[in-house]
Amino acid sequence: MQSRDGSDILFLFWRGVRVNAIDRARYVTQADRLAAVRARDRVADGHFVYSVATTGVYCCPSCASRPARLENLGFHAGAAEAQAAGFRACKRCRPDLPPKSEREAALIAAACRQIECAENPPSLDELAQQAGVSAFHFHRLFRRLTGVTPKAYAEAERAKRVRDGLAASASVTETVYESGFNSAARFYANADSMLGMTPRRYRAGGAGERIGTAIGGSDLGLVLVAQAERGICAILLGDDAALMQAELHSRFPLADIAADPRLAADLVQVIAHIEHPAPGFALPLDIRGTAFQRRVWEALRDIPPGQTRVYSQIATELGMPKAVRAVASACAANPFAVVVPCHRIIAKDGGLAGYRWGISRKRALLAREQADEA
Repeated sequence: MQSRDGSDILFLFWRGVRVNAIDRARYVTQADRLAAVRARDRVADGHFVYSVATTGVYCCPSCASRPARLENLGFHAGAAEAQAAGFRACKRCRPDLPPKSEREAALIAAACRQIECAENPPSLDELAQQAGVSAFHFHRLFRRLTGVTPKAYAEAERAKRVRDGLAASASVTETVYESGFNSAARFYANADSMLGMTPRRYRAGGAGERIGTAIGGSDLGLVLVAQAERGICAILLGDDAALMQAELHSRFPLADIAADPRLAADLVQVIAHIEHPAPGFALPLDIRGTAFQRRVWEALRDIPPGQTRVYSQIATELGMPKAVRAVASACAANPFAVVVPCHRIIAKDGGLAGYRWGISRKRALLAREQADEA
């Protein structure tokens, strides 16, 4: 999902709570089910229920009730089977309803639809009231499941409306009000961050955007620096200048791209950072990507030099532990070599895994950083 709005995030969290055949196979044996009950494993909810003979109640595996003795436990394929055996549903975990994770996902999905359909972004209190929970609980739940706040999701939806309106050749004035802005001034104040360029240029498909480039050598090969109006929009590594230019043109097909000798000083600074990575980067960046990609790239920039992470750690930090593949895709799409340090992501077994600019460069970068931090 490569959209710039919140739909990529909504897809990820909704997919994360779906029950699939692989998960279901994990809870076939009595030993597996007992382990899930003892661990109060939320992932097991929806796969089976357990009953307690002494209370006559059946529960979800994640139920917070006091653990029952093994001899009093029974396992059932679902609520219907447990009820047929004479047990009643626990009033605490409500096993007669869909799994809690699915109920929460449905609640947040409905809130996302409410945001998308509203003429003006609804307030946090309005969203929470519609969901039937407190504002504090709703905000925490929304962020946990989507990875962004309700406000950020609303802003992403508004940005989508702006892009759609301009792409449909509506006038800028019509787009201002149809996307929920109360005034043109407020619209133009936000246009740059939403579009990366002026509304008029966006309507023209980005044609006419000027991107300057400079290429130089480093101990890791050639370095290409590309700078748009707002800042550096790409830093590429490679061995063939023509191929690097071709990649840049594929990223910005409608832009006017040309060598710019004024970037010489910036190129020197970028090469210095590549050869001696350190926290922080002084030059402004023009970061373009989906909301999810930008969050992944920010998380990568928080990894200190000399340290490494695995994809699952980044996904967990973002509050989306099941989005491991999406994190990997975001790392692969990273256009800022070293400055956004995707080279600090390694495989679970400690291997270097993939790196879009070559494993040898990744190995050299990690070795250099770890030596500097030793």
